[in-house]
Amino acid sequence: MKLFQKLLLAPAALGLMAPVAASAADLNIAGVSQYGSEEQVTSITQFSDVQPTDWAYQALSNLIERYGCVAGYPNGTYRGSRAMTRFEAAALLNACLDRITEVTDELKRLMKEFEKELAVLKGRVDGLEAKVAELEATQFSTTTKLKGIATFVLGANAYGGSNSAIVDEAKALTGATAFAYDVRLNFDTSFTGKDLLRTTLRAGNFGASPWSGGPVGANGADTRLNALEVAFQEGEVPGGNTVGINRLFYQFPVGDKVTVTFGGRVRQDDMLAMWPSVYPADTVLDVFTYAGAPGTYSLNLGAGAGVWYQDNGWSFSINYVSANAQDGNPNEGGIGTDGAAQTFTAQIGYAGNNWGAAVAYNYGNGVGPAIGTPAAVGQGLFGGFSSNNSVGVSAYWQPSESGFVPSISAGWGITGYSGDDDAFAFDGATSNSWYVGLQWDDAFIKGNALGMAVGQPTFITNTGRDGVNAQDGNWAWEWWYKFQVTDNISVTPALYYLSNPLGQLGWYENGMKNSSAPLTNFGGIIKTTFKF
Repeated sequence: MKLFQKLLLAPAALGLMAPVAASAADLNIAGVSQYGSEEQVTSITQFSDVQPTDWAYQALSNLIERYGCVAGYPNGTYRGSRAMTRFEAAALLNACLDRITEVTDELKRLMKEFEKELAVLKGRVDGLEAKVAELEATQFSTTTKLKGIATFVLGANAYGGSNSAIVDEAKALTGATAFAYDVRLNFDTSFTGKDLLRTTLRAGNFGASPWSGGPVGANGADTRLNALEVAFQEGEVPGGNTVGINRLFYQFPVGDKVTVTFGGRVRQDDMLAMWPSVYPADTVLDVFTYAGAPGTYSLNLGAGAGVWYQDNGWSFSINYVSANAQDGNPNEGGIGTDGAAQTFTAQIGYAGNNWGAAVAYNYGNGVGPAIGTPAAVGQGLFGGFSSNNSVGVSAYWQPSESGFVPSISAGWGITGYSGDDDAFAFDGATSNSWYVGLQWDDAFIKGNALGMAVGQPTFITNTGRDGVNAQDGNWAWEWWYKFQVTDNISVTPALYYLSNPLGQLGWYENGMKNSSAPLTNFGGIIKTTFKF
């Protein structure tokens, strides 16, 4: 209710509140006259009988200071504990009406003075209201936001090494200059403002590209380590261009500190409270996107569920993923079966203002490290090994301001495998991995970024059998510079080098160690990224 309306009702309300109706004969007309004509007070301290402890002290103070329409008696009292007569209410109402009239006249003068400006503002507001109404009528959804990213990759690989047959085969398979793309559309839906239903559509044509993670030649040419992070090929036919569901999961909070996630297409890292790396700003080789521990952070994708707890920077996460959960055959799929291709992950971490660290454990059954040399992944090893236990330790640090000092991300992982593999005479082997990534923000030009990384993907360090030495090993490097053309477009030239992508297959053949790597891989790309 507005002040004027309250004042109009005040006499009636005060009259009802008075315990005994006062007659005209009982009134001190002179006192009322003095009350009504007394000069308006400017501060509540002018009333000798009003104390800060009085229940209406603040209300009375507001009326005096904001509206200036409260008067008292000639002796400096307010007499707030006495019932007000109708005559006194009329005197108070008259004083306030005079004040309201003054304010109204002033507002009218201001409105006339700024009449043109007000008309322009009114027109703009009307226009905005019309646009808002149009958007509401034509919007895609009141609960869903669309975020997209499209990536073009142009580049080629150059191969060298001591084994000419393998080198020639690698050139024949993936030696051409190629152009490929990847596109992701994220539909993020929230029903409460705190939950998230994510649906990701993804498509690409990296299946037969030089950066797809294959194919393997008949002579042993294996170029899977040069796979790019952006090289989507899951479930696609050669040539690709098929749109599929890449993510479908629901995430919601339970209280202030707990978050639950579950879905039919959810990845291991979607259910971690923190990611223990800030490298890189613009991913290049896939080998550097696992926080240095691809055995632990295998990024298994499938049906799963997880929960995490966060408080004062600390977090604890646990999750389970089955890559073949949709298959009813327990030998080939399901949940908790031998064919589930499942992972169980637990992570404890801390994230401060400019640094963070985490220790994670992962149990995999039918799922090996996400990436590594052929001795550790894909050829032979997991034909005999049934499960693995992995531990990863990763951390990062960022400078408070961009400059000469880069952000630093590093990680190390170790994986132990159960079972044996006759192809390499392994029995319960052990593998390691590590990396260090550096990134300079605002390098040379504000908004651009420079980065490099070095490390060793998963490589066998112990065969588990006496007299059988591991000869696995491979070094990987990458260098890149991201030009931020606009807020939504960036161009990233990048170079990378793999010293021995064949690992054990290259260094250890026919019981003897080779003097040099049979295959080396040097590559370059130009990646253009569009975000919308």
